[in-house]
Amino acid sequence: MTDETGDGRDADGTADTVGAAEAADAVEAVEAADAAGAADPVDPLRAPPDERSVPELLRFGVVNVDKPAGPSSHQLSAWVRDAINGTLATIDPDGDRIAGVAHAGTLDPKVTGCLPTLTGSATRAAQVFLEGTKEYVSVLELHADAPADLAAVVAGFEGEIYQKPPRKSAVSRRLRTRTIHDLDLLEVEGRQALLRIRCESGTYVRKLCHDVGLAAGIGAHMGHLRRTATDPFDDGDLHTLQDLTDALVWAEEGDDGFLREVVRPAEDALVHLPSVTIAPSAARSVATGAPVYAPGVIDSDVRPSDSDTTTGRNGKDAPLVACHTPDGSAVCLGRLVGDPDAEAGTVVSLERVLL
Repeated sequence: MTDETGDGRDADGTADTVGAAEAADAVEAVEAADAAGAADPVDPLRAPPDERSVPELLRFGVVNVDKPAGPSSHQLSAWVRDAINGTLATIDPDGDRIAGVAHAGTLDPKVTGCLPTLTGSATRAAQVFLEGTKEYVSVLELHADAPADLAAVVAGFEGEIYQKPPRKSAVSRRLRTRTIHDLDLLEVEGRQALLRIRCESGTYVRKLCHDVGLAAGIGAHMGHLRRTATDPFDDGDLHTLQDLTDALVWAEEGDDGFLREVVRPAEDALVHLPSVTIAPSAARSVATGAPVYAPGVIDSDVRPSDSDTTTGRNGKDAPLVACHTPDGSAVCLGRLVGDPDAEAGTVVSLERVLL
C-alpha cells in the first residue's frame, strides 16, 4: 500500500483498523451461545440499516469527515473514536465501546477533504477503500510562466503511468504503475495552475505534479491538495468534527435526527460494489465462517458475463462483492467465484465477515 498524498510518510489504506481480536467478533456471540447450550442463541443478524438504534448505528457506521489542515489522519480518527465512546458511555453505559475506527487512505496533515471514517465493527469493511477511485483538486506551483501547451502536457498523463515512491516512503521504492482516469487543467493564473485528478488508489499526487512540471519543461511542485472524493463518497456530503460533536450532544439529549445525517449505516460505504442478496439462513451460516453457496443466493446484480474473472478463478482475481440480506443489512465482503444462478457450489468466497 502507498501514500496517496505524496509525502511518502504514511501508507495509504486503513490506519487505526482493529486487529485480529475484532475479526473474531463476528462469530463470538454464536459460539458463546452454543458453548453454553443456550436454547435461544444470539442472532448475529442486524436490524435493517434505517431501523437501528443510535448505539447500533455508532457501532457499525461511517462518517464522511471533512478533514481540516493540521491534525494527522490518525489524530482525527482518535477524536472520532473518543467522541463516539463518550456518547455510548452516556446513552448505553452497559454496552460495548468501539475499539477503533478506520479511515479511507491516510492524508498528510496539510491535506484537507474527504476522509470517510468507519466506526466499530464497520472497520472490517475498510478494504473497500483500497480498491476504489480517488479524486483530488491540487494547486500546481509552476517554476516559470505556463507554456502555451500546458493543457496538452497535462492531458498526456491520463491513462497508465509509472511512478516510483519517494525516498521517505513507507513502501519499497520499486517502479509501479498507476492509472490516472482523468486529469483536467481547470485554470491557470500566473505561475499557478489548478488540477483535478481522478486516479487509482495509491497514486502519488506530489510525484505526479513533479512529473507534469518536468514534461512541461519548466518544473513544478504540488501546492495545496484537497481530496474531493473517494468511492463511494464525495464532498457533497462532508461533515466536520464539530458537526459530529454537536450531533452526538443532541443525541444524548434525545434528538438523534442530525446524528443520523452525520453518521450513516456502514452499508453506505458499500453501495458502489456489486451486490449479492442472500437468504437470512445463509447469512447466519456466513457468520460462522461458511462461504456463500448457490442455494442461499436470492439475487445478484453481477453475472458471469459481467467479468471474465467470475467463474473458475481464485478469490484473488475475482471481483469484490458485498453480500446483503433482503432488508439491506450487510453480511460480508467476498470474491465472486461462482455463478449466482447455479444450483450448487460456492458463489462467494469470504474475505471479511461484517456481522
